[in-house]
Amino acid sequence: MRLILAEDSTLLREGLVRLLVEEGHEVLAAFGDATTLVGEVGRRRPDVVVVDVRMPPTHTDEGLRAAVAIRERWPGTGVLVLSQYVERAYTAELLATGAERVGYLLKDRVAQVEEFLDALDRIHAGGAAIDPEVVRLLVVRTTRVDPLARLTPRERTVLEALAQGHTNTAIGRKLHLSLSSVEKHLNSVFDKLELDRANGYSRRILAVLRYLES
Repeated sequence: MRLILAEDSTLLREGLVRLLVEEGHEVLAAFGDATTLVGEVGRRRPDVVVVDVRMPPTHTDEGLRAAVAIRERWPGTGVLVLSQYVERAYTAELLATGAERVGYLLKDRVAQVEEFLDALDRIHAGGAAIDPEVVRLLVVRTTRVDPLARLTPRERTVLEALAQGHTNTAIGRKLHLSLSSVEKHLNSVFDKLELDRANGYSRRILAVLRYLES
């Protein structure tokens, strides 16, 4: 795939470039700030953009803002956001435009090369890749009424895997379930969350957003 990287850590940026090139991918550009990212994406049109949330000059949310702008302008371009910490607002904002061709990984996950490359492949293929730790912490962060309280433990586990961006087949492998069992659990989740088949939106995306907003 063709990629652009925006990461202010020189060591991490150069390491990612070397890894991706060795894997046969083409790195179109790699730089340490987000100010030129959107323009470069428009000019070079990569398949996937990898960007850090916190970038110069303020090290707040420059990378996230660039990622959201890219998703709005070029929805066919995949975006993988890297973050040092779990930041709920950033995750929700990134997924607000849909859970396709999007990823949010903690930087520690990048060191697990196979998982990082798998996340890129899933995003490139049109799917999502949400860090398991992000999902886990989002599950336990609230004390108010939980709209997911009606789900069984198994249904909640299946939904958690869905929120990480796994397909039904991958969920089955991960949880040692048959494909029909996965489909049965997901249909039950959709029904309990009152996600209408006829509302014109993907129930998978709506379920993930409901999960993250709960």
